This record gives sequence, structure tokens and C-alpha cells, in this order.
Amino acid sequence: MTDAEYMRIALSEARLAAAEGEVPVGAVLLRGGTVLAQAHNRVEQTGDPTAHAELLCLQAAAAAEDAWRMADCTLYVTLEPCAMCAGALVNARLGRLVFGAFEPRTGCCGSVFDLLDHAFLHTVPAVGGVLEEECAAVLQTFFARKRA
Repeated sequence: MTDAEYMRIALSEARLAAAEGEVPVGAVLLRGGTVLAQAHNRVEQTGDPTAHAELLCLQAAAAAEDAWRMADCTLYVTLEPCAMCAGALVNARLGRLVFGAFEPRTGCCGSVFDLLDHAFLHTVPAVGGVLEEECAAVLQTFFARKRA
């Protein structure tokens, strides 16, 4: 499968989040071609400010694999990760990140900061802009409905 095809799985998670009243961000974590975990934001449901899709994927995969290192894994997420999530990706030694929409206000994988490519930290190769318009549209539609 291609990056775009895996991003479509993350987009389906983002749409589930929107249907549940959560900020529509979805993620899927793979090792090779095998899905280890997929998740969407659950901050509102859990009352947990750390219940972002990326962290939920890392936690589920770490529990299932009984290992916290994700050096041979790729995470697909519909929105550029924030500082908290980018830090977790570095700490998990993630092998690769692919994200959809850029987040110019809080993105920490190239937009505001780039925590994934810092001289003193583990480096995580990242690709942004995969299905960018579709990923951004899910967020824009969600927030337009919230404002209406």
C-alpha cells in the first residue's frame, strides 16, 4: 500500500472522532504492512488532555508488542503533531512519520518547531502534506459546524 492509502485509514479514524464530537484527528501505526494500532482523539470522552490519536496509537502498540521502541514503525496521522505528540514520537524512537495537514499554529514537526530533527534528540524522518487537502477539509468542516 502507499502512503496515501494508509492515510485514508487515518482519515477514517478522524471522521469517527468528528462523529463523537472530538477534534477530528486520526492515526494509524504500522510495522511493515501490518497495522499495530489505530486511534482517534478522545480528549473530550476521557477528560484526558493527553488522549491524542498519536499517543493512543503508541500506547496500544506498546502494550500489544510489549515494547516501547518503535524504530521499525511508521505513524500516519491526519494533522501535524503538537509538541506533546512530537516529543512522544522522539521518545518512542519512531522510524518514520507521515502526516496530512500542516498545523501552522501548534505543529512541531516543521511548522512552528521541528522536534523531530533536533541535534540532541533521536531524529524521526517525516513527510508532511500527504492528502493534505482532504485532511484539512475534515478539520475545517468540523470547526465550521462548531461555530454555526
